[in-house]
Amino acid sequence: MNKNMGAKKPELSELSRVRDRITFLYLEHAKLNRQDSAIMVSDNRGTVFVPVAIVSVLLLGPGVDITHRAMELIGDAGMGAVWVGEQGVRQYAHGRSLNHSSRLLQAQARLVSNKRTRVAVARKMYQMRFPDDDVSELSMQELRGKEGSRVRGVYRMQSQKTRVRWSRREYNPDNFEAGTPINKALTAAHQALYGLSYSVIVALGASAGLGFVHTGHDLSFVYDFADLYKAEFSIPIAFQIAAKYGHDKDIGSKTRLAMRDAFANGKLLVRMVKDLKSILGVTETDISVDVINLWDDKMGLQKFGVQYHEFEEDDGA
Repeated sequence: MNKNMGAKKPELSELSRVRDRITFLYLEHAKLNRQDSAIMVSDNRGTVFVPVAIVSVLLLGPGVDITHRAMELIGDAGMGAVWVGEQGVRQYAHGRSLNHSSRLLQAQARLVSNKRTRVAVARKMYQMRFPDDDVSELSMQELRGKEGSRVRGVYRMQSQKTRVRWSRREYNPDNFEAGTPINKALTAAHQALYGLSYSVIVALGASAGLGFVHTGHDLSFVYDFADLYKAEFSIPIAFQIAAKYGHDKDIGSKTRLAMRDAFANGKLLVRMVKDLKSILGVTETDISVDVINLWDDKMGLQKFGVQYHEFEEDDGA
């Protein structure tokens, strides 16, 4: 076999930064292979090439057939690969993070493991949604009530603005088509937001499962993080699409395209990267991708890659 086949593995310094990438690309019923440093996507309409270093995450829907070489390239380039259900309703698996540092993960684990710091981070996230109010003294119960009132108000406002009838949020994760047009649009919009949130979290090396408000689920932190942006992105866009397309059978696809455009125009990826680091209290200079150490309970961090010798106590001889 030709050892020089394909492009060489890129160095981390060569890869696009997470915040500079295109947000996401949803694919279904297509075959994915690799050609040099691009993913070759083929379906009954033809073939396109997707440069891996400029896309944040691939949402892989039903009917996707992907080769081992394509996944190898995706992993090398730090592109998130998230396997999802029909219309992106469920998320099943994801790829390795772009950032090889565990600094964010360590900070997240430390903050979520202490009751005081966990509440402080939760308040920080709620404060982002209520910039004009001081929530520093509110309990978690009070914060939940305040947030619930805000979200209900957002739904009412968008309903009045778009003249789309609204009663309540309901959907069947096993049957996307059973929902009303607005609920189908909301499902597609929220899932696009969850996908982008998920990709940013795992790309930067944090944990999707260590939530501060939500808990007990492997996507708890994804739900925490995505909730910061629903009122600005997924809810209004869902109502706009429902008002424009009504009972269009492709309402899910149209919603995802609108979300993708809104993400790009609103530079949401840049905001998400900045917000995530702020929430976890980690600065850009705190993160180094190539540092690995050995942990010692008495001596602190020790060098990795050194051949250590057995330690012998001095017997005074």
